[in-house]
Amino acid sequence: MPLKSSYSDQLKKTDQSLIALLSDRISLLAASEQPSLDEQLADVAPLLAQAGIPESVWATVVNSCHASLIPKSATNHVSSRQITIIGGRGRMGRLFKEQLSLVGHNVSVLEHEDWEYADKLLSQADLVLISVPIEYTVDVIKRAAKYLAPTTALCDITSVKTQPTQAMLEHHSGPVMGLHPMFGPNIKSFSGQKVVVCPGRNDESFQWLLDFLKSKGGELIVCTPEEHDQMMVVIQATQHFCRFSLGVFLAQVKVDVEQSLTMSTPNYRQEIDIVKRLFSQNPNLCVDIMLATEERCNAISFLANTYSRLAKLVARKDRDALIQEFENTQSFFEEKINVFIKPLNPTIQRDLKPQMHRNISI
Repeated sequence: MPLKSSYSDQLKKTDQSLIALLSDRISLLAASEQPSLDEQLADVAPLLAQAGIPESVWATVVNSCHASLIPKSATNHVSSRQITIIGGRGRMGRLFKEQLSLVGHNVSVLEHEDWEYADKLLSQADLVLISVPIEYTVDVIKRAAKYLAPTTALCDITSVKTQPTQAMLEHHSGPVMGLHPMFGPNIKSFSGQKVVVCPGRNDESFQWLLDFLKSKGGELIVCTPEEHDQMMVVIQATQHFCRFSLGVFLAQVKVDVEQSLTMSTPNYRQEIDIVKRLFSQNPNLCVDIMLATEERCNAISFLANTYSRLAKLVARKDRDALIQEFENTQSFFEEKINVFIKPLNPTIQRDLKPQMHRNISI
């Protein structure tokens, strides 16, 4: 019993010290220009590794400190708006419905069986948010635009931006904007999450929506639809294909994943976790992301050819050629990436923001 009491006292003192340090950290952030969330994660990566602290724990601390700096007034005086989410019963649609409803907006849902009520659900809406599978997005935009008032803000949240944005601009005369939430529907809040913003027309009509995302701790990144789609070929499509392929391979060879994790490196465990999360999703979503555009299909084909070429070098045990490939790629990363960013750990490198993106200032 004395041991338990001693332990509790020690834990209490540690917690008190930690709370004081967190208070200092939040005060320092409030008193100066905040570094980006990526920078705050990258700067301490070696210390985390040395202390044996998972990066996810530190990421939670950083994101929570960031969210605590947002003035309460940002969400306490929300003017209630009428919002209709097309596809609002899907997982991402439900997430946005829940988050927008929590701050006082009146959110309705229109699904494929509800089009007989489209005039009522769409014509009076301040915002229509389209959250449907990629392959249906443009058709839904065309169909919905017939019911919209000229003042209604129209926005989509699909992972392809050029075609949907063009369709919205062509078929709707009012405010248009494309968003791409860079996260899945399983998150609990927008804190620390990135949302790509592609302005279209009358950006000021979306200011309240952007302010809402920022008030919840979201990080907004602005670019053109074309820039977005170009970068998503690498950030999304090829990454999905890599992990999709790895998952298929592990299943084919019937790897004992549980046993492999008992002797795994942190990087392997992390990769398995990412693959597991990929295969916990709806298969249509994963496949649609890979097949969304011709550019994505071509890039995946080129990647597969690269795999094949390197695999042939392995099969021939061509050590010199493999070393040459490694050194060529090593030079690329040293010349092209280290110019723009500090050395990052593997986790953060996968989330590297392209230089063309910039923090949104509107």
